[in-house]
Amino acid sequence: MRASGLARSTFYYQRKLLGAGDPYAPLKTRIQSLYDHHKGRYGYRRITALLRQAGETINHKTVQRLMQQMGLKSLVRPKRYRAYRGAEGYAAPNTLQRRFQAQRPNQRWVTDITEFKVNDRKLYLSPVMDLYNGEIIAFQTGARPLFGLVKRMLRRAFDRLGPGDQPLLHSDQGWHYRHPRYRRLVAEKRILRSMSRKGNCLDNAAMESFFGTLKAEYFHLNHFESIEQLQQGLADYIDYYNHHRIRQKLKGLSPVQYRAQAIATG
Repeated sequence: MRASGLARSTFYYQRKLLGAGDPYAPLKTRIQSLYDHHKGRYGYRRITALLRQAGETINHKTVQRLMQQMGLKSLVRPKRYRAYRGAEGYAAPNTLQRRFQAQRPNQRWVTDITEFKVNDRKLYLSPVMDLYNGEIIAFQTGARPLFGLVKRMLRRAFDRLGPGDQPLLHSDQGWHYRHPRYRRLVAEKRILRSMSRKGNCLDNAAMESFFGTLKAEYFHLNHFESIEQLQQGLADYIDYYNHHRIRQKLKGLSPVQYRAQAIATG
């Protein structure tokens, strides 16, 4: 083992594979070696990238399948962006109480912020979802999670309000939503605030579900050269999500189609 320069686990894994006649034995050995070298910090995407850098023509799905067979996965837990800074400002009660349905547009809204990373640069997305049809009625992206990100998003959402609309707006307890300027902006529109209980992401499960879908269907399936490319891609995906992505709970229609049909039928 010392003469070969291989880690102990890699050496024994290679010997086992060679004895079994596995056609993927050389590739699995390289995967195991890279995994050991980086102390289990890398998942299949980064392992694939390293293999390609070394001249290996390989599909990430193949690497994922082989790592699953080998029982290898990243030991690093994904980090979720959290905007909680402690007890700053006034926290509203959880008025929504996980009632993620609405009888009409602009009755119940939910919002949150999520984080993306591309080449050591970050991008933040702040959307508002209408619980009537799951439509993203407004969103804003930015390189820093400043209050202006949420303010611009709110301004766009307010443009969707009709006469007499006073939606319940639910969020987590992030500092943006406890900020005096946020409270003033929603109060001017006579909008009632609602907040998740501290540390309970299920209280905003509808928005968490959207973030999960967005990352699974778009972010993790694509490679981005720059934040600007991701920024445009997010806008394109949200347009697709609103206008073309059908949902079973909406009778096989997209959010915009569902809303339009409801308006047409009165």
